[in-house]
Amino acid sequence: MPFPTHRKRRLRSSEPMRRLVRETHLEPSQFVLPLFVCPGEGIRKAITSMPGNYQLSVDELVRECEGAAPLGIGGVILFGIPDAKDEHASGAYADDGIVQQAVRALKRALPNLLVITDVCNCEYTSHGHCGMVVDGDVDNDATLAWLAESALSHARVGADIVAPSDMMDGRVGAIRHSLDAHGFTNTAILAYAAKFASAFYGPFREAAESAPQFGDRRTYQMDPPNAREAMHEMALDLEEGADMLMVKPAMPYLDLIRQAYDRFPVPISAYQVSGEFSMIMAAVERGWLDYERTMMESLIAIRRAGASIILTYFARDAARILS
Repeated sequence: MPFPTHRKRRLRSSEPMRRLVRETHLEPSQFVLPLFVCPGEGIRKAITSMPGNYQLSVDELVRECEGAAPLGIGGVILFGIPDAKDEHASGAYADDGIVQQAVRALKRALPNLLVITDVCNCEYTSHGHCGMVVDGDVDNDATLAWLAESALSHARVGADIVAPSDMMDGRVGAIRHSLDAHGFTNTAILAYAAKFASAFYGPFREAAESAPQFGDRRTYQMDPPNAREAMHEMALDLEEGADMLMVKPAMPYLDLIRQAYDRFPVPISAYQVSGEFSMIMAAVERGWLDYERTMMESLIAIRRAGASIILTYFARDAARILS
């Protein structure tokens, strides 16, 4: 028999050929760098479970962003670690809260850097849950006022995008109404629309000091087996005024990123969370995986699935490789 006419290896014969026919591309502008900001000055406290990541005081945060911005990354997302916590999450919406201080400083130093703020309460509550606890459970509707006030306080100091991550029903609508009522119609909402109750968040809870003091978050974060429910959550957030949708975590939920991309005509983002980052780094440190190749392959998989925005702790190193 004659050899088959089609030889797919022709288009893999060299790196220039592979570049020419490559279907999916990464750009630094697609990356958002998560950063953790804490009170004090000159603080750069290593996060042991996330090599290369730190809790940063505001001055150090600005220095970090001054180094990252020239790499062309799409922006940063801020998580606050307050100096005190209480049952009312008051540090989340205080005018002098740690995230509010950080946004002001970044906008003074780097006015063109896109700043996203995480809108949640778990870092600010003494019990570590994402809302007001009543009779041992998070009260959904009572929590909405906290979230709306937090988002508004972030917009007032210059945040470009607010990103509610709490998974309360109706939070996007409450935030959109509050922003619009106070004149912040141009402040965009990136909704953590399909955020799952995942085992991959462990290192983050060290970084943000946000582990719940009792129970877990399964009554408000999504059950991992549910895909159709995730699509419904996303549709509801769009109805309430979300501008962009997020799937979190990323790699265990690539199928849902693809479904969201195919279904919704808005930018789809994915959060490559702390556990995804840390397990790659642990394997790299043991010599089991190649750092650069594994990092880039993991990111291209998320992009190929349909995410046009990737929140990743690899943002700096990946941008250096691509630039």
